[in-house]
Amino acid sequence: MHGTKKQKNATESMLMLKTKLDIQLERLRAPQPALNLVSACKINEGIIALSEDKIDELAQSLYQSDKKITFFIPASGSGSRMFHFLFEFLDNPNESNSGYVERFLTHIEDFAFFYQFPASIQKALRNRNMDLDALVSFILNNKGYGLAHLPKGLIPFHKNGPFLLCPIQEHVVQGQLLNQNTCSFHFTIQPKFQEYIQRQLEFLEGMTSRKFEVDFSVQNPDTNAVAFDDHLQPILSPDGDLLTRPAGHGALLENFGQVDADMVFIKNIDNIQHYNHSETAIRTQRMLGGLFLEIQNEVNSLLTDFSEEAWKVFNQKYQVFHESVNELSKDEKIALLNRPLRICGMVRNEGQPGGGPFWVENNGEITKQIVEKAQINPKNDQLRVMVQSSHFNPVMMVCQGKNSDGSKINVDAFKDDNAYFKVTKSNKGQTIHFVELPGLWNGSMAKWNTVFVEIPSETFSPVKSILDLLDKAHQPG
Repeated sequence: MHGTKKQKNATESMLMLKTKLDIQLERLRAPQPALNLVSACKINEGIIALSEDKIDELAQSLYQSDKKITFFIPASGSGSRMFHFLFEFLDNPNESNSGYVERFLTHIEDFAFFYQFPASIQKALRNRNMDLDALVSFILNNKGYGLAHLPKGLIPFHKNGPFLLCPIQEHVVQGQLLNQNTCSFHFTIQPKFQEYIQRQLEFLEGMTSRKFEVDFSVQNPDTNAVAFDDHLQPILSPDGDLLTRPAGHGALLENFGQVDADMVFIKNIDNIQHYNHSETAIRTQRMLGGLFLEIQNEVNSLLTDFSEEAWKVFNQKYQVFHESVNELSKDEKIALLNRPLRICGMVRNEGQPGGGPFWVENNGEITKQIVEKAQINPKNDQLRVMVQSSHFNPVMMVCQGKNSDGSKINVDAFKDDNAYFKVTKSNKGQTIHFVELPGLWNGSMAKWNTVFVEIPSETFSPVKSILDLLDKAHQPG
């Protein structure tokens, strides 16, 4: 009997794997699904702009709220890309990467991690007495300091007096200022670094004499994508298993759905300012939270006492729904109002990378979406719509955490499975092809009610290269 059950489980696993392979293969063979952009969202055309007085009012509302708030921050990404120019310099020194290295060395004392180096290394660097190759190897490799082998969230970004803070610590420090009550934090991580992260948080608790509510989760390996070669044959790893790759941040939808909070703030791990330059970002997050509470209250009022006039006033004020939904019946409008709500900050586009806010048509329904460039068909007039975008998404948003009855939201019910990404990358010199799941704030939230609101550009200071830490937002002064 036991053996029969084992055989049945093995058979079911094989069938699931075959189905997964077939689906991913079918998607790789098909063209990349392209969204139908209707128009770019602009101020008063899908993006709302608030007065300074209104921002202060909303920020104060969130600060005084008793809602349970959690920050959800993906933090498993490696920091190796930040040091790309140093790796390049080691392998193939040239005029381009040597210029970056020269700037890096000239400002070495402006990097927080410099102060973790042994005194002898610091002295040699100050006096320029250290062999360049030896220095780069020391910084990057495990035999030395091993910075490039750490997750980005554990690399010291900021020096605050005698203290060196990594992004995980800084997010906790600044997040605590959001509300008069205690906020909690959820980081998605690589399990091998959990003990290291907890030591950093214990240090922070000792430094601040405060206890922090922090928990962790790991991306489910079952969400990984199978890697295929140029002939679309599955690739095997050296041990004979299928070669897989993490399927993008959309694979974290499962983790996100497990968070227990009334409001969930989503941020990127590398978008955190030095504490001395954090006031605008903290005020902005409070405003986003206050706006969420205000809109949620108005939605509840509409659901309790619906009228076409109240619907019209609500939608003119917040621009949640496209004008085409005005033709829907009362019941259809109420069904729309019952979808989960998210408030997304949008920064004016000044050439930074990031998804843009657009009105998108899908099966006759026009909704607001955060769209990545990879989702846009470059062979028709869609590019003309794309270049008209005035804002982009810095990933600063607040999402509804629970249904009105206190139950968890079924996040899978509000995603668009067809908003996946076809990806081509290099793996140990071999070209591989795989499919990423719909992005966490893209297709995975395609059916959420979405409000776009303009926020200051000072709230966006990501660290993509280690040299970005030389920007004003990351320096103490």
